[in-house]
Amino acid sequence: MGQLIAVAVITVLAVISPGADFAMTVRNSYLYGRTAGVLAAVGIALGVLVHVTYTMLGVGLLVSRSPMLFTAMKLIGAAYLVYIGYKTFVTKTQVDIDLSSDGGLSKAGALRTGFLTNALNPKTMLFVLSTYTQVVSADTPVFQQVGYGLFMSFAHLVWFALAALLFSNQSLRARLLQRQSVLNKVIGTVLVGLGMVLALTPTMA
Repeated sequence: MGQLIAVAVITVLAVISPGADFAMTVRNSYLYGRTAGVLAAVGIALGVLVHVTYTMLGVGLLVSRSPMLFTAMKLIGAAYLVYIGYKTFVTKTQVDIDLSSDGGLSKAGALRTGFLTNALNPKTMLFVLSTYTQVVSADTPVFQQVGYGLFMSFAHLVWFALAALLFSNQSLRARLLQRQSVLNKVIGTVLVGLGMVLALTPTMA
């Protein structure tokens, strides 16, 4: 249960922290409508599964063959959480929406933009890696690891699909952006705290 809570908290905080996925979803929603935004969210969720797949394979080898190396990766992951938390805390977010294009966007194109934005995003790679190195141990069943990955993907899908719905409405979009400063302070503080606590928590018995 402790692992599940840790995954849930870290995932939710990471997902709602503004980044490339967020900007792409807003861009598609604002320029091309809700369908394009939701399809971008689906592509983002599929991109997360790519990161989860290779991370599971790599972390599995670290757990079974090199506990010391795994611990080193765990500390790197914790440091990443602290770093992202700090950057989130101090940032003054401005969503950069590309208004230079006025053409249409096909459904395949909308899906592709979301997928490539996430699959090629090193922030997501480090997020997935850091999360798995914090919660996966030698006795964590494979089906449970898969469940963590599916949850990460589903969380991305829900959040960015919601963002697509919201940001296609200009009044709601403006209201949410006005609150990003406070939201970033809260997210940053929690991420830094989680990184520090998890870094001091033994990974393997």
